[in-house]
Amino acid sequence: MKNEVKVEEVKPSFTNRRSFLKLSGLTLVGTSLLLAGCNNDDDNNNPPDSQLPGIRNGVFDLGGGDFGVLTYAYALEQLEADFYTKVVNAAGFTTTFTAEDQAVLIDLFNHEVIHREFFKAALTAALPSPSTQLLPTLAFSYGTLNFGNRDQVLATAKALEDTGVSAYNGAGKLLTSPDYLLLAGKIVSVEARHASAIRSLINPNSKDFAGDDVVNTTTGLDVMKSPSQVIPIASGFITTDFTAQFLP
Repeated sequence: MKNEVKVEEVKPSFTNRRSFLKLSGLTLVGTSLLLAGCNNDDDNNNPPDSQLPGIRNGVFDLGGGDFGVLTYAYALEQLEADFYTKVVNAAGFTTTFTAEDQAVLIDLFNHEVIHREFFKAALTAALPSPSTQLLPTLAFSYGTLNFGNRDQVLATAKALEDTGVSAYNGAGKLLTSPDYLLLAGKIVSVEARHASAIRSLINPNSKDFAGDDVVNTTTGLDVMKSPSQVIPIASGFITTDFTAQFLP
């Protein structure tokens, strides 16, 4: 399975859940065009120049304000896209995973690549100087993870998806632009479906898809984490040095 798999090539023929995931991803294709159209005309939504993303003391800093939040999300989407690219391109992909596993993982691969390009296009269009302020392509390491082991891969996918959902939930309040907040809300809804799908593959026909560890039984709300809580988790996979001086 090569990474040239296209969203339109994935036919929703396995399960209703898979069809739902596919439609979610296609919706994001259109949404990405809208986000790319958002720009920096409204100075009230931009951080001061001192907090724009860029190199500080020789290391890239994610920045602050809306651009900092979008750059933070872009870093996380780079991680997820890289992970699923490695999953679907692993030598034993078709023998390690069931047909349903493969269908879901290919859909998630397509979605995360869309999300990554989504943020790259948005930031390139909106940053005052994208040649120096756009987060570069990050490098990743997964340690001893065996991409030919179903349990290990799904456990890592679960951790990444759960962390991603909590990251969007925690970062939403930091956005000042209604356009960016709306679009981030659309993406986190897809990420939550990813998390549910992975949890269902791990433990089919259970309540784990919305387990008590991620959905508060009192409030009915999902877990939320601040950037300072999420970045140390993500940094376990990201080998490129970066800082986040202006994110809480």
